[in-house]
Amino acid sequence: MELRPLGRTGLSVSAVGLGAGRLGGEDLSQSQVDRLVRGSIDAGVRLFDTARSYGLSEERLGRALKGRREEVVLSTKVGYGVPGIPDWTGPCASAGVEAALARLRTDRLDVVHLHSCGLDVLRRGEVVEALLRAVEAGRVRVVAYSGEGEALDWAIRCGAFGSIQCSLSVLDQVNATGAIGEARARGQGVLVKRPLADAPWRFAERPAAPDVGVYWDRFQALGLEPGDLPWAELLARFAAFAPGVSAILVGTADPAHLGSIVEAIGRGPLPPEAKEVMRAAFAREGATWLGVV
Repeated sequence: MELRPLGRTGLSVSAVGLGAGRLGGEDLSQSQVDRLVRGSIDAGVRLFDTARSYGLSEERLGRALKGRREEVVLSTKVGYGVPGIPDWTGPCASAGVEAALARLRTDRLDVVHLHSCGLDVLRRGEVVEALLRAVEAGRVRVVAYSGEGEALDWAIRCGAFGSIQCSLSVLDQVNATGAIGEARARGQGVLVKRPLADAPWRFAERPAAPDVGVYWDRFQALGLEPGDLPWAELLARFAAFAPGVSAILVGTADPAHLGSIVEAIGRGPLPPEAKEVMRAAFAREGATWLGVV
């Protein structure tokens, strides 16, 4: 697995990271999580992205990384969900860092994101300042922002964040030259969420989930054909090799699925003509499409 610099943060991440949302579900046991995490590391995955809002994900990931913590970059998200403390306040961010450290069984968090908070929260400054204090205390290495739109743009330009997380896929290209291009120019790391666009090709009819439904609509509108490649490989390679991208985050609980994406990325960038077809289709149909949070 290719290791890439996370901007100018001093961290290196694998080109494919595990989005650990599924690890918190009641349908998985700790032993299944252990196998997934350890198998991922053995396959070269060195980045794990979790959040308090992912159920038991942080706790389970912390247990699964016993004895292997030093091999990986741990990313999580804070700013909300601390009992007794209002969301999107400095005390909530500070308490969130300490709670995440305990759940993940570590003495430091490599990357901590403010998770899709609004522009008003960022401009108020207290949550950003709380995370910067955590960096000074050695509890956090990199302060990051996860989100879309004007809040993402502000986060990139304000100078406080060493990395960002945003959507990018064949069906969600607005950030490719905008936010990601600017982050790259400023030396910030870029983690890509939703690189497979929730795999809308799985569905014969429009799914009920709003975000998946949006991608299903876009998939129909673009009318693309995958050629000789599976859809998942096509989308993964498109996102992973976009200029400025440090890593794509693949959300799965299936070791075979993650392994197939790792193998796909090992085959390198898509042919230029294939990328151009997808870019042209998006420019034609999706010029007004916003990034999906």
